[in-house]
Amino acid sequence: MSQRQFDYVIIGSGIAGLYAALLARKHGRVLIITKSGLEECNTRYAQGGIAAAISPQDSPELHFKDTIAAGDGLSDEEAVRILVTEAPQRIAELVSLGVPFDTTEGEIALGREAAHSLPRILHAGGDSTGQHIEITLSKRVRGARIPVREYSLATQVHVEGGRVRGVRVLNGNSGETDDVECRYLILATGGAGQLYKFNTNPEVATGDGVALAFNAGAEVADMEFFQFHPTALRIPGVQPFLISEAVRGEGGILRNVEGRAFMKDYAPQAELAPRDVVARSIVYEMQKTSADKVFLDVTHLPPSTVTTRFPTIYRFCLEHGLDITRDRIPVAPAAHYMIGGVRTDHWGATSIAGLFACGETACPGVHGANRLASNSLLDALVFSKRIVDRTVTAPDARPEIDGQYVYQKLPARKGPAGPSRPTRPALQELLWDKVGIIRTGEGLTQAADALAAWQSRLPTPVDRPGYELAGMITMGRLIAEAALLRQESRGAHFRTDFPKRSPAWRRHIVFTK
Repeated sequence: MSQRQFDYVIIGSGIAGLYAALLARKHGRVLIITKSGLEECNTRYAQGGIAAAISPQDSPELHFKDTIAAGDGLSDEEAVRILVTEAPQRIAELVSLGVPFDTTEGEIALGREAAHSLPRILHAGGDSTGQHIEITLSKRVRGARIPVREYSLATQVHVEGGRVRGVRVLNGNSGETDDVECRYLILATGGAGQLYKFNTNPEVATGDGVALAFNAGAEVADMEFFQFHPTALRIPGVQPFLISEAVRGEGGILRNVEGRAFMKDYAPQAELAPRDVVARSIVYEMQKTSADKVFLDVTHLPPSTVTTRFPTIYRFCLEHGLDITRDRIPVAPAAHYMIGGVRTDHWGATSIAGLFACGETACPGVHGANRLASNSLLDALVFSKRIVDRTVTAPDARPEIDGQYVYQKLPARKGPAGPSRPTRPALQELLWDKVGIIRTGEGLTQAADALAAWQSRLPTPVDRPGYELAGMITMGRLIAEAALLRQESRGAHFRTDFPKRSPAWRRHIVFTK
């Protein structure tokens, strides 16, 4: 093979991409393409941990029930069964690779997070789980001498006769493009938090993989379900910083600007209610008090518990003048996790032969309408492993996806005049205001019209910012149009004009180009 011919090309260098690469190298020649440095990805910023039923008191069945409940009627039960059943073995493999999970008296320590019926969250370095996993896997990749093209952006998937043939790549430093051939292309580009003005994601999280797949003709599903984390640090001039769900799991209390604990006004589970409930409750409370934040209070916990369990959060806040053992943490919701994505079967296969997707880029149906906390890193592990298995055992198998689906094309729209040259900040502002935590049909229509108009005016991309913006506008359209179609409220999707769940919408919206 030449330097441009590979068995596997993997786009993305988070937990899904790196783990897939380590497995795939045993079966062929592998190339990783990543648009920043190898270690810069969403995985690195995952604080809470990774869920798995590994304690004697727990079971895959309990984990299954919690995941199904969080999915609010839209989770694929077989996909969830696969996730929870294969979880313990994937954790064992991470341990064997050297991930240093925290222990207590020689056993892996387990924390609890919202909507889990008992403690099952493994963490490393307290609240720096993702960083430890990313560093461990990236060291393994470098040690295995797997070729990596850093600072390179995939701009087009080549498809011939319904099958992947390769990918076009832009060198971010030189501006040159070239084509890479492959038998299997695995999209593991992570999420799309940068679509929103306030988000917990790194700069690279712009939804590239979903836009690439959609433009290539693959099916994209459940895009209306975007998860907003309830508690991101809100300090003027400081990029929102994730304050882990585990902080509330350890006993953190949400208080409004007047100091009153308010969550019991909204949900019987109070701080341990599902994320979408907590996020909306915070928004309502901010509106009531005319404030741009609430406070997360851990000052009643032993200081040693706070500093040892949440060292990253403690240090970050301290650097910005907050001692969280004494001071309440100012927080507000922020965009966090893309639940929808490239539609796949239970083996990570898309509607295009040879094209696979895993991690936050993919939508195998596990999360339904609302992801259960700490299932995301697990999802990435389980389905990246299954992708490699499928390429070995049944490389030409067609995807099999069951369920109720509504197939759609992006509608033609005549949008308002708007700015002649859209920008990333304008896009982020629009989506935050009109396609955010609380939605209305009127706002969604305005957003869909504006995005369609922007898309029609975009110049042909020639550099990374141009390609990213084009992809982000496509992503914004997919989310806005799906949210407009779903005339109900379910999970992470909430509309004031359709505030209740509807049995008629217990189905999935799928877009094709």
